[in-house]
Amino acid sequence: MIKFDPRRQVLALPLLCAAFSGCGHAPETDATPPAAVVRKGASIAVPAGSPLRQSLQVASAAEQNVARVIPVPGVVEADSAHLVRVVPPVAGRIEQLLKHLGDTVKAGDALFTMDSADVAAAHSDATKAQAGLTLARRNLERQKELRAADISAHKDLEQAESEYAQALSESERSKARLAQLGGTLNGGNGRVYTLRSPLSGHVIELNGGQGGFWNDTNAPVMVVADLSTVWLTASVQEKDLAAVFAGQVADIELNAYPGQHIAGKVGYVGEVLDPDTRTVKVRVAVDNKDGRLKPGMFAQVTFSAAPHQGVVVPASALVQSGTHTQVYVETAAWTFEARTVATGVHNGELVEIVSGLKAGTRIVAKEGVLLND
Repeated sequence: MIKFDPRRQVLALPLLCAAFSGCGHAPETDATPPAAVVRKGASIAVPAGSPLRQSLQVASAAEQNVARVIPVPGVVEADSAHLVRVVPPVAGRIEQLLKHLGDTVKAGDALFTMDSADVAAAHSDATKAQAGLTLARRNLERQKELRAADISAHKDLEQAESEYAQALSESERSKARLAQLGGTLNGGNGRVYTLRSPLSGHVIELNGGQGGFWNDTNAPVMVVADLSTVWLTASVQEKDLAAVFAGQVADIELNAYPGQHIAGKVGYVGEVLDPDTRTVKVRVAVDNKDGRLKPGMFAQVTFSAAPHQGVVVPASALVQSGTHTQVYVETAAWTFEARTVATGVHNGELVEIVSGLKAGTRIVAKEGVLLND
């Protein structure tokens, strides 16, 4: 029987390893991977075999028309010149609602009627004033006749003239008040007040109900608006104001209708800067005959300045180095040099270069950051 001797195994293992030229060690080789870049001063060379040659993309800076694009948030608003909050000038009970929410109205249409004690009082005052004027006129005529016959004193005539003037003034005042409430001395129910629409449009808000008592002369019973044209109000930052002007065409995309664009025209640029937001309100008139735009809707408004010729590069060509913006310019085949540039208009994937680069110059258009220190 063969017995296992651990001492023999210990001695045999080094001999076995020596026979196979080392145990557990990879064979040494003189091959080294190529350098990714070779730097010599400001020059950066990408040698043959560098993996960067598969990543870097080189293109020429182009010259084309550049238009500054200013996207800002906006909100749809009703034109205040075509919106009326119908507030009754008197308190009373709403007797009849003649128009309801969503109804179309024309200028002069009756909206609702009210049974009002204020209207009754105005009618009563006008009637009394008219009776007083009639009495004062008769008295004046009588005093003129008596004075002509030298029967009455001159002061009596003067008194009659004064009383007539006061009665005439009071009559005119009371009739004006009654007319303001839509009433006349000799027509209609002396207690009923009819409120009519001052413009054509639609009833977009209704707060009162038929039979209800309305005593708040500062709150509207209903709101009538003509929404065939609406305003889109945008908040433009102070630094962008020079590129926005009245008459400018604006592109509008509503949050409610993504992907659909509407053209509008700037009607007004605000005169006052908001000190908190550093923005100015710009109002864009938008046609809304189809009624799709609802006051309160949010939108994205894009203003475009006048186009000009400029040098543009892909945004991916820009490399930030500290506080400077750089591009890598090709000085020879696969040899580059960093150059500081100043940027202008950012328009999607393209960026205008204001200084530091000429059209036609070949640059690293993509992955230039791999050359950065």
